[in-house]
Amino acid sequence: MTIKISIDCMGGDHGPSVTIPAAISFSRQMPDVELILVGLEDVIRAELKKHGADTLPRITIQHASEQVAMDDPLEVALRRKKDSSMRVAIEQVKDGKAQAAVSAGNTGALMAVSRYVLKTMAGVDRPAICSILPNEKGGPTYMLDLGANVDCEPHHLHQFAIMGSVLVHAMEGIDKPTIGLLNVGTEDIKGNELVKATAKLLQADKERGALNYYGNVEGTDIFKGTVDLVVCDGFVGNVTLKAMEGLGHFMKTVITTEFKRNFLTMLGAVIAGGALKAMKNKFNPSRYNGAGLLGLRGLVFKSHGGADAYAFEWALRRAYEAAKNDVQAQVATMIAELMPRGAEPTQEQA
Repeated sequence: MTIKISIDCMGGDHGPSVTIPAAISFSRQMPDVELILVGLEDVIRAELKKHGADTLPRITIQHASEQVAMDDPLEVALRRKKDSSMRVAIEQVKDGKAQAAVSAGNTGALMAVSRYVLKTMAGVDRPAICSILPNEKGGPTYMLDLGANVDCEPHHLHQFAIMGSVLVHAMEGIDKPTIGLLNVGTEDIKGNELVKATAKLLQADKERGALNYYGNVEGTDIFKGTVDLVVCDGFVGNVTLKAMEGLGHFMKTVITTEFKRNFLTMLGAVIAGGALKAMKNKFNPSRYNGAGLLGLRGLVFKSHGGADAYAFEWALRRAYEAAKNDVQAQVATMIAELMPRGAEPTQEQA
């Protein structure tokens, strides 16, 4: 089966200079992929020609006359730039021309435009951003929400757990992924009212065999790999993610500085070269680029705005794997099975 992906080529800090090389490389590796490059046609064609890929098969261009800047207010992205590369890329998914869209653009704008164009799934109040992080067991720890929803109610976190569980099942082949609720301690009495109320909903799912709820987890459990999926609200998730990114950059700076301190430390770096390279690969944030916007009526993946071509290619890979594993249909089915009945549909679901 051919997987079709639309790419917002103008989005992010670097635009076509990153998205086009990534698309070319990915297309050459994946014979079952068709890519729709969305943006200023002349710019895209020039970049393809620059890389000797202007006649590459399975790549088409969809012109879009506008671009959403990284600092554009939501109102501008949503109401004024109706022919932006971001919006047109998402419309390819809505119209069935692509199975997933990928953008490195403004996160807030991407979420707003995606919700407006695709709408949310029946039973889902708010989409959530889900990404992966490395753990000491050698596998990824999935985590959501990472910033889409700062203020949440218990049923929102309950929905996040359901959607995240389906994503882990589809992407990792784990039958019943373990779910942890991020808290300030593992005891049931710990946490605020949001966490305590959410825990009751997840525990009820566990007792009827619907979800594999582990219980409360702490920040240290993310990298231990204690659970497959960590659930939290967007405020906590985004602060946690940014702290992790900051720690990673700090460690890289310290290690580099110390190994360059003198001749002996530089010799030590040469001796430890293999181990250092393995560490770099394991903790390279580029390998974990590509966060899914779960809960929409279509697949949309967010790349880091400052991603290079290597990192953006990983975002394309995440979108490809989600489409190939039919994550969209699986999330819709499980939401329908697990979400409480009787709730009135929101306006954007209608």
